[in-house]
Amino acid sequence: MRPIHIIGGGLAGSEAAWQAAERGVAVVLHEMRPHRATAAHRTSHLAELVCSNSFRSDDASTNAVGILHREMRALGSIVLKNADAHQVPAGAALAVDRDGFSHGVEAAILGHPLITIERDEIAGLPPEDWDNVIVATGPLTSDALAEAIGRLTGEGALAFFDAIAPIVHRHSIDMGVAWMQSRYDKEGPSGGAEAYVNCPMTRDQYEAFIDALLAAEKTEFREFEGTPYFDGCLPIEVMAERGRETLRHGPMKPFGLTNAHDPKVKPYAVVQLRQDNALGTLFNIVGFQTKLKYGEQGRIFRLIPGLQQAEFARLGGMHRNTYLNSPRLIDARLRLKASPRLRFAGQITGCEGYIESAAIGLIAGRFAAADRLGLDLQAPPPTTAIGALLNHITGGHIESIEPGPRSFQPMNVNFGLFPPIAEPRFDEAGKRLHGPERGLARKRALSARADQDLARWIEAARERAQFAGA
Repeated sequence: MRPIHIIGGGLAGSEAAWQAAERGVAVVLHEMRPHRATAAHRTSHLAELVCSNSFRSDDASTNAVGILHREMRALGSIVLKNADAHQVPAGAALAVDRDGFSHGVEAAILGHPLITIERDEIAGLPPEDWDNVIVATGPLTSDALAEAIGRLTGEGALAFFDAIAPIVHRHSIDMGVAWMQSRYDKEGPSGGAEAYVNCPMTRDQYEAFIDALLAAEKTEFREFEGTPYFDGCLPIEVMAERGRETLRHGPMKPFGLTNAHDPKVKPYAVVQLRQDNALGTLFNIVGFQTKLKYGEQGRIFRLIPGLQQAEFARLGGMHRNTYLNSPRLIDARLRLKASPRLRFAGQITGCEGYIESAAIGLIAGRFAAADRLGLDLQAPPPTTAIGALLNHITGGHIESIEPGPRSFQPMNVNFGLFPPIAEPRFDEAGKRLHGPERGLARKRALSARADQDLARWIEAARERAQFAGA
């Protein structure tokens, strides 16, 4: 049986390789690092996390990301298995020791008897005799491959800026000013309600911080002029430019937090840091993606109370991401319409976020394996988190059915992608629900429906495989 070739050893490529191999199909996984570096990676390991170390909320009852986690666990995701194995405290979020996580995924891939890793760059379209290919090169696709895809489709790749948050050495944080607490004391998947370092600001301190941000020198990106930012990953200085209160209602919101050193005084704003490694020696500044020049970062971030003597393990950075105009270019099974032997997965398809990238890799790997085995694998229903994300990428966006300017943008999984459901009006005891309670009840109903529909999809896929003798 001829192998499936997967280009790119990030989250999506690693997950796709694992899923295809677990279905009994041989895989050749191509990764260009270390022979060819990228602007954001710092190692040559598979599944390296280049930005945050968080897979975001693990709450499967009222959060779409948590539902996606639950579905990927049910489908044997190697990414979620290792995220669970290498998690660090992060309140209600699933955050990981980034090195332990990457090493774990790589060890599993290297140890699988049906997966071969080749360290080489695919500079351009893959050879014609590769009849089943997954392109999972992510937002940092090499210029040669991106240009070849553009020529093949007759349409250039879209692009947006992405940013990296700085990381601080834990010992350099002044805990006489800062304190440990998760927002609203919410416990995370590993337990504990004190997962974040919190640095409080008075109004005067906040205003001075905003002034410094607005006046600071930024890195110029003339070659990327006209490239839009993705709203889910805005640089902190860009948020400040949108209004002086924007940060206080975004990553610096003070809500759900009580200053352990002075409980009676409510902070005007709070900067949070989240554990970045298993040792607890490194913490990243949550939501502080930036394109400030390095010298400016040290000066301005040390204005934050508790970080006056901060030592940085890594400063923030900026790079350009590329992605396809997927609703026009790929079909419901992630195949390029202009060349169906090529299937795409991960952020290059226009999904945004670690876990979303891995989820699309998961379903791409299963689609590719089904093709090789002669099986008819249907897409997960759009009532599931994976199905909703897939539907957005491949046809749920309005641009796919209406002419007009291109407006397809990267998207995190969210309840807005799910088909609507009747909002419950009463709880189980017959009491009428009001305001936020109704919203939470609706999310729980969406979660329950997703759980049931994924179970039916898994069973139907299993029955089709057995019928086909696979």
